[in-house]
Amino acid sequence: MGKDIRSRIPGTFYRRPSPEEPPYKDAGDTVAKGDVVGLIEVMKTFHEIRSDVEGTIDRFVVEDGDPVMAGQTLAVLA
Repeated sequence: MGKDIRSRIPGTFYRRPSPEEPPYKDAGDTVAKGDVVGLIEVMKTFHEIRSDVEGTIDRFVVEDGDPVMAGQTLAVLA
């Protein structure tokens, strides 16, 4: 059974620090506790989303720029 990385707050999810930079993590990448996997933007303020689980990213459930709710799964780890 996989583990999830979830949003702690509602807002807009971004997988990269800026449009010109690569994503923090991609499917197949390993993730350690504390690794940044994305950003949530709320009213022009950006909050880092850090993993609280370890594993390998199986897939992202939301796309870059998608709105998310608090508690929503962002990525599933294998």
